[in-house]
Amino acid sequence: YDSSVHWMSSLLLRSAPENSLALCGQAPLNTKIVGGEDAAPGAWPWQASLHFKSHFYCGGSLINNQWVLSAAHCFPRVITQADVRIYLGRETQELDNANEVSRNVSRIVTHPSYNHETNDNDIALVQLSSAVTFTDYIRPVCLAGAGSEFGAGVIAWVTGWGTMDVGKPLESPGTLQEVDVPIVSNADCDDAYGLITSNMICAGLYEGGKDSCQGDSGGPLVVKNGSQWIECGVVSFGKGCAEARFPGVYARVSEYESWIKSTIPTNQPGFIPIRIVMRPASSPCFASSSSSSSITGVPLFLALSLPLLVFLQEP
Repeated sequence: YDSSVHWMSSLLLRSAPENSLALCGQAPLNTKIVGGEDAAPGAWPWQASLHFKSHFYCGGSLINNQWVLSAAHCFPRVITQADVRIYLGRETQELDNANEVSRNVSRIVTHPSYNHETNDNDIALVQLSSAVTFTDYIRPVCLAGAGSEFGAGVIAWVTGWGTMDVGKPLESPGTLQEVDVPIVSNADCDDAYGLITSNMICAGLYEGGKDSCQGDSGGPLVVKNGSQWIECGVVSFGKGCAEARFPGVYARVSEYESWIKSTIPTNQPGFIPIRIVMRPASSPCFASSSSSSSITGVPLFLALSLPLLVFLQEP
């Protein structure tokens, strides 16, 4: 894609809780301009680390002081709220993390229309056992509000502690990873998979090499607008790991504003309806539908840690 592309972004004004919008999406320790691999401490203060019986297995994002957004497929029937503990402010999976806190889970709410066969509505909300105090290392992310648009080629970021490649676990000490990926149109994404719905958003390079295989299922896909970071997607599925012509697929957060608000009736997250598009004359980042129409394949779950892979195979 052309790094010189100019963007047009606009906020769609709508009333929202003032305190939520003032707090969300602020990452004072994030000075990032270009991509990397290891994330700096505190760079993504909403990143959550979900653990099943002390084993890391999925990602998530803090959206207010007591709720985490994640993927529905991270909570198959064999996992109960008593099995899960959530860590916030974590930098590595192996070393001591001076700025982290952890909480048990009091409630797990998967989307009522989640379909594990098609991966549609792959989104879930997790309530912490008690509220957390915000710091520079623990803060909520803003959420894309209803009607938000993210044009093909818009740069987004995905983060997590997932594998670096198929069969290649994250190297010790397991530092939080980050990768920048361009948004891919749903039309091009559907040419690759054949099952993309309006509840999904895709991101990745046509030539491959960058994907949410470097993140985790349930983790956030975010874009930046001004000083605020806005979550537009939740890591859902993909084919292999950063394979060419197969972008990562995410639950489209803006489609779930009503459901999230109905599940969290008080102290609601900060929703920001936003439109970010490329100028019409700009070149697309991903292949046209004609160049990828011959690609076929059954989508696979994104690389997860071993415990969840075992559970997902159970009936």
